[in-house]
Amino acid sequence: MSDLNQGWVYEDRVREQNITLLEYYTRHYTHSSQQEWCDRIQSGAISIDQILVTDPNTPLQIGQRLSYCRSPWSEPDVPFDVAILYEDDDLLMLHKPSGLPVLPGGGFLENTLWGWLRRTYAIPPIPIHRLGRGTSGVMVLAKTEEARSRLSKDLRDRKFQKRYRALAAGTPELDHFTVTAKIGKVAYPQLGYLYAATETGKEAISHCVVLERDRLPDATLLEVTIPTGRPHQIRIHLAAAGYPLLGDPLYGAGGIAIGESSIPSECGYLLHSYELCLTHPTQGHLLTIRSQPPVVLCVSLEDSLD
Repeated sequence: MSDLNQGWVYEDRVREQNITLLEYYTRHYTHSSQQEWCDRIQSGAISIDQILVTDPNTPLQIGQRLSYCRSPWSEPDVPFDVAILYEDDDLLMLHKPSGLPVLPGGGFLENTLWGWLRRTYAIPPIPIHRLGRGTSGVMVLAKTEEARSRLSKDLRDRKFQKRYRALAAGTPELDHFTVTAKIGKVAYPQLGYLYAATETGKEAISHCVVLERDRLPDATLLEVTIPTGRPHQIRIHLAAAGYPLLGDPLYGAGGIAIGESSIPSECGYLLHSYELCLTHPTQGHLLTIRSQPPVVLCVSLEDSLD
C-alpha cells in the first residue's frame, strides 16, 4: 500500500445556535487544540455548504453542512491476515485479527477491515457488528440488503449467541458470575467522551465462566457470553467486576478509564470472539461458526488443535 492514504472529508450538520466555526470544531473535536483548528480553517480545509471559509470567527446557523477535508496521511501498520470462515450468496463470516480496526476512525482509513473488504469485493459486505481493534475472532457480515435487514433485527432482538475467550487479571472466587453494570458515554479529555460503566448508561449483561485459573501468574482464562452488545462491553464489565483484561491499557477498576491518555483502539489485551451462533438470514437454519483462539486462550492442547 502507499505510504499515504487518499485523505478524507468529514461531514457535520450544525445543530446549535450562537456558535462560530472555530468554536464548533474546538468544542466537538477535542483531540485537536483550538490553535490547530484555527490553522486548518485559515488554510482552507473547511467549507460551509460547499463554500470555502477561512475566517475562524464565521458565525454558524442551524442546518448548515460543514465539510473538513483532511489531507492524506500515513496510517499505522496493521495485520491483514483475515480468514474466511464461511461464505455463501447472502452471508460472510470472517476471522478478524487483533490489531485490525473494523471501520475508519482514530487515525485509520484504508488500514481497516472495511478497506480490506473494498479491495477484495466488488460490492463490499456490510459488517453487522463490530469487534474492537485489539479483539480477534468471528465477525458476521451481510452480502445482500435482505440479509443485512434480518441479521440486524436478530442482533437487536438478542438472537445471536456470542462466546468469547478472555485472559483476565486476578482470580475470581466463583466459577460462574454475571456482570450487569450499565454502560454509557462519560466525559473523557482525550476524545471528548468514551464508553464506560456508568449508572446513566444502558443495560448490559455478561455471563462469565472460569475455564482455568492461573493460566499465567495471577491471571484467569474466562469464557464470556454476552446477550447484549455495548461498545467495549467485555473490557468494561470484567474491569467493573475487579478482573480487567490482562494488559488492557484503558479500562481499570470500576470499569472506567485508568488515566486520561489511552484510547479504546490501543491493543495489548487478549480477547477473542470464539464462537458465533445465528439463524441463517434466508435459509433459516442455525449456523455456528468458530474461530481458532490464540494458544494462550485455549483450554487444552485438544482445544488448540480443534
